[in-house]
Amino acid sequence: MSRRVFLHIGAPKTGTTYLQDRLALNARSLARHGVHFPTKSPLVSPGLFHFRAALDLLGQDWGGAPGHAEGGWPALVRQVNRRKGTVVVSHEILAPASPAQVARVMRDLSGHEVHVVYSARDLARQIPAAWQESIKQGRKWSYRQFLTKVENGSPWFYRAFDLPTVLGTWGAGLPPERVHVVTVPPAGSDRDLLWRRMCGVLGIDPAWAPLDSANTNQGLGAAETQVIRKLNKRVGRVNRDPAYDDLIRRTLAEGTLAARSSRPVRLREDLFDWADAETERWREWIVGSGVDVIGSLDDLQPLRLPEGQRWNDPDRVKAKKQLRVALAALSAMTQEAASRPDPERQLVRRVRTQAQRLRRP
Repeated sequence: MSRRVFLHIGAPKTGTTYLQDRLALNARSLARHGVHFPTKSPLVSPGLFHFRAALDLLGQDWGGAPGHAEGGWPALVRQVNRRKGTVVVSHEILAPASPAQVARVMRDLSGHEVHVVYSARDLARQIPAAWQESIKQGRKWSYRQFLTKVENGSPWFYRAFDLPTVLGTWGAGLPPERVHVVTVPPAGSDRDLLWRRMCGVLGIDPAWAPLDSANTNQGLGAAETQVIRKLNKRVGRVNRDPAYDDLIRRTLAEGTLAARSSRPVRLREDLFDWADAETERWREWIVGSGVDVIGSLDDLQPLRLPEGQRWNDPDRVKAKKQLRVALAALSAMTQEAASRPDPERQLVRRVRTQAQRLRRP
């Protein structure tokens, strides 16, 4: 086989953005050592290239214009086939792919040594983070509604979190030593530890990738999440128009409100028994399947609130706290609008410039 292909399929909210960004930042350095994180051209980031490929494979548009990702998967496969050594493909929306979609991947990559990599995080942190992420992406459901759907296994996020099902699908037909579970270190750990664990799977010497990523995809507090949720409801945010999405998700949610420090969103106390049972099911599957584990399975154990600490319902945030967040959001949006060029002034300037050129002898 001429190359090894590592498919990092998720899960969402397990440091995937950080890992992908670090691979992209160090792509040239890694390529010199035979490790490739391919893109289509220098004008297209690897992250966007892999996202469109995943969308195309799954037959989704993710709220964008219909057909905007068409051809993305074959384009990625062509890039993989042009390289030798190790190739990394990474996007978290790949996790809940169907057996037919996974079979297509394996056919398209036949002749290569395919590995599947799945990063996993404890549910006590992962589920609240998933609700916040869904709100940043335009959803309008309350935390209570989201948790009810999670218990029923219905949201896309939880299908991507269901480790036995995801790896049972992606690992079908692969030797267990080519299926890798990377556990996300506990809260408070040096995030470089997650990178080093991923390097161990991919066969990367960390010295080959000296550039660190500043992208943290930091979570929101309860008040900030509620303000974004209510904004989604007020403006009817459904379609993921790139400019609109950039304004609300990146400029407001990730650029302004993530820096604030309201109470964190935590798993509801009565769900810890369920989370413990799910985690035990994961552990039993991992041990029984014989797949490769990088890190410790103890990292997956949900940690309950310290004794005496009360759970705060993120659906019941005081109006004054929400008002303070809303004012910060309004200030940020006003500054953003003021800093953007006026289209009419730009048009007038272009017309005047063209007129001056025409007057010249």
